[in-house]
Amino acid sequence: MERVCFLARVRPDRQNKNRERHENVSPENCDALSVAGWGNYSIFLADDGLLVGYLETADYKAALDAMAATDVNTRWQAEMAGFFVAEGPPDQSFLRINEIFHLD
Repeated sequence: MERVCFLARVRPDRQNKNRERHENVSPENCDALSVAGWGNYSIFLADDGLLVGYLETADYKAALDAMAATDVNTRWQAEMAGFFVAEGPPDQSFLRINEIFHLD
């Protein structure tokens, strides 16, 4: 099982809308994430716009590819594209952080 942590930076003018969007994620999107292999998935947003994501999956690349192939993800990416400081689709601009310690 891969434990994946990623970082992004939400634009200051989009932080409230980002929180709102994540409080109202559609069941269709949640189902697609689960089917694609995104487990134990959490997103955290600091007041300064630092976004931290965490998930567990058997194969992160396969999970990304499976989500990329869904219509619901295509719509979500288009809606969220202007929320982040980095250019490009959100799921391609996230910075993955290497795990250096884990305790079960």
